This record gives sequence, C-alpha cells and structure tokens, in this order.
Amino acid sequence: MSSRIFCAIDTTDLNAGKALARDLKGHVAGIKLGLEFFAAHGPQGYKAIAQMGMPIFLDLKLHDIPNTVGSTISALLPLQPEFMTIHASGGAAMMKAAATAAAKAGEKRPKILAVTVLTSLNANDLNAVGQDAEPTSQVLRLAQLAKESGMDGVVCSPAEVAMLRGALGPDFILMVPGIRPVGADLGDQKRVMTPKDAIAAGTTYMVIGRPITGAPDPVAMARAINVQAEGA
Repeated sequence: MSSRIFCAIDTTDLNAGKALARDLKGHVAGIKLGLEFFAAHGPQGYKAIAQMGMPIFLDLKLHDIPNTVGSTISALLPLQPEFMTIHASGGAAMMKAAATAAAKAGEKRPKILAVTVLTSLNANDLNAVGQDAEPTSQVLRLAQLAKESGMDGVVCSPAEVAMLRGALGPDFILMVPGIRPVGADLGDQKRVMTPKDAIAAGTTYMVIGRPITGAPDPVAMARAINVQAEGA
C-alpha cells in the first residue's frame, strides 16, 4: 500500500528520531523535520535521518528578505531534501528568489512549498495581527500568489484543500497538516480533518506527527491511517 503520510519527527532526541525513521520506513511516504529538530541537531542530525533512506521534508518555514531566503535555500541544497518551506506572506519577490535558488540543483532540486495560514490560527487570531480576511480567503490569496511566483505547492489546512484543488489545478502540491484520525486529540490544531476526508478533497500529502509518534505502536498507527486514507 502506498502512503501519503510525511511523519513529523520534531524532537530534540536524535536517537528517538532515528528509531522512528527506521521503524516507519515502508509505512510512510517520508519524514518531516522541522525547526525543533534542526535547531537541536543541524545538518548532521538531518543526515542521520536521511541515511534511513526516505524522502525528507525540511520544514523550516523561511521568512526574510529575498536575498537572505535565496541564500539560505542555496546553503541547504547539499542536503537534497525532497521538500522545503517558506512563508507565502514573505511576498512574491521572496518566493521567486527561493525558486531561483532551488533551481540551481537541477533535477535534484527540492520542491519549494509556500506556507499559507498556519493551522493553529483561526479568524480571531488573524484579526489580532491585523489581517481582517477569513482564513479561507487569505489562504486562497496567498496560494494564488505562490503559484504565480513559481512555487511547487503550498502548505494549507484540510479545510482549504477542495477550494485550492479547484482553483489551482490537479498538479499543484497540497501538503496538509492538521490531519487527525478519528478519535485523536486535536492538540493545538484548529482546522482539522480525517485522513479519508482529506484525501477525498484533493490532498497530495498529509503531515502527521503526534498521532503517530505519540502512539504506543507508531507503525501500527501509520498503517491504520494509511487504511483510513485508502478508503477515500
């Protein structure tokens, strides 16, 4: 059974991360490494996980002036991640700089995904920082800008998947956190969906962390989520 899961291994325990990556090989599509892991272990820790032989989604959510983001992408190219993230709210020039930098790697270039609106935010949270738009309209605006700016896809919540699939076409990558199996704890996610519904809506890949990594048997949980997703 093929998997659409990138399992988020965000831990400061390198041995635990390596064990999870080793055990999950063949049961998930790849591993997501975020800021917590990269801050603790850096490129060497990344390489230790990559040695397990699975695609890596390096989720650092870069957001800075175009030159800095482009230079950072260039500096990370030797790691050969499958995916990398930047914030769409950094603007078109920043996204174009990231795409240009990624292209230097040729056929081995990472696919650059633009983060739209974090799944921990709702309308009240956006309003508090001066964004009066509802999350849905803000996501659409940023996703359209991302596609125009050369991004390979976006990171969005499950609630926006069907809308974005219709607006941006079948090939634009939709990397989707906020996926929770039936009965799972929501944690700090506010816009969530089950695996079956997310895939049916048009999700390309699901980012799932704690429901798998915190389970008594992570492999069994990954298998169960794959089964739920295949039921779409």
